[in-house]
Amino acid sequence: MNTIRQNRIQSYIEEKQVASIKELRELCPEVSLMTIHRDLDALERAGLVIKVRGGVKAVRHAGDPVFDVRMQENGSGKAIIAGKALELIRPHSTVFLDASTTGLILAQQLPDINLNIFTTAPNIALELCRLTNPSVSLCGGMLNRKNLALSGQNTLEMLDKINIDIAFVGVSGCSVDAGFTCGTEADMLVKRLVIRKARTSVILCDHAKLSRLMPYTFASLGDVDYVISDKPLPESFCAAAAAAGTTIL
Repeated sequence: MNTIRQNRIQSYIEEKQVASIKELRELCPEVSLMTIHRDLDALERAGLVIKVRGGVKAVRHAGDPVFDVRMQENGSGKAIIAGKALELIRPHSTVFLDASTTGLILAQQLPDINLNIFTTAPNIALELCRLTNPSVSLCGGMLNRKNLALSGQNTLEMLDKINIDIAFVGVSGCSVDAGFTCGTEADMLVKRLVIRKARTSVILCDHAKLSRLMPYTFASLGDVDYVISDKPLPESFCAAAAAAGTTIL
């Protein structure tokens, strides 16, 4: 084992907090993919990193930033995404909005039409109180004060009993290899179930998320119907989406 290379890999992961295998191959082009995996195995055994699907995270990785911080990021881009998402919503349908900042902006733009809306975000439910026509159901559960999301067994049991026409799901990071990722296992379980239940599943993903990788994968490109972004996405990502039958808006 090359201690100097492992130290380089560890320092990179500590700085980035989460890194993809592709990034590590670019960091160490002089060795094979198998060697990189052996280095990661050694670092994991030493308790310095944690391997996740498609990459690795630092032990001190803190997960998603708090909601208020995320609301300040790329507000104009999220508004563009929300505007595109509105075009997919039809009156009298059942809509799910997950606890994402873009989901909140979508709720702020939503017209006063007849809808059945389910959400795991108390702040989104409160925002929807300004409307008179939609029925709004808050999926109960344990509140994560950091990201303002409800999750847990009660949340999963409620979601499992409902039929969803279209679900809008936010992401914390994504890549072709790792799929769509988030910061906590609890959120991953909710997002995965919602995508499985929905007739149409829509990922809300601003372009910056393609440079991030979070610990928990909840879906791959082939699991969703649409990916909505604020700017054109890389050709490699678009090609993979087309091959998976996923539409990018």
